[in-house]
Amino acid sequence: MLRIIGGKHRGRAIATPEGLTTRPTSNRAREALFNVLAHANWRQDGTSPLVEARVLDAFAGSGALGLEALSRGAAHATFLDKDAAAIKLLGENLRKLGETAAAKVVRGDATRPPPAREACDLVFLDPPYRSGLAAPALAALEEAGWLTPGAIVTVELANTEDLLQPSRFEVLDERRYGAAKILILRHAS
Repeated sequence: MLRIIGGKHRGRAIATPEGLTTRPTSNRAREALFNVLAHANWRQDGTSPLVEARVLDAFAGSGALGLEALSRGAAHATFLDKDAAAIKLLGENLRKLGETAAAKVVRGDATRPPPAREACDLVFLDPPYRSGLAAPALAALEEAGWLTPGAIVTVELANTEDLLQPSRFEVLDERRYGAAKILILRHAS
């Protein structure tokens, strides 16, 4: 079981899918990432990218990143995953936290996403390590209208993995936490 680290749901447990199909972001990496996001001033108005954000959690798995964002002040989160068991668990986690009104769960492939109904300004991209899916997913999500101009995108990779940086993104930060490397990008305006 994972726990929400901060915000209004702090300490609440969320269920995670069994088996090897998902690899939840470690508590340490999640806490560090959200501390960075909470104190960042990457928006034009100087506020945190979490405040009132429309969030996309792609390769969502348990939904830990999107749920953490909702707990910390995001306005809405869309969870995208192609695994049926993960989708079922996401719905259960949202009901348990009372966040169904602020969320949408979409079954789909982040490398071939459905067209966005509304673009997001904070995106969590957490593909399986060493899968090579981060860059194609980023391009596909951009093409399908999931990213607002200036959107902040976090990409979690294996510590030794590199991301072929797409042309319309700038790297704002890079952090390493154990087996994970997290890149924080900004979508070109």
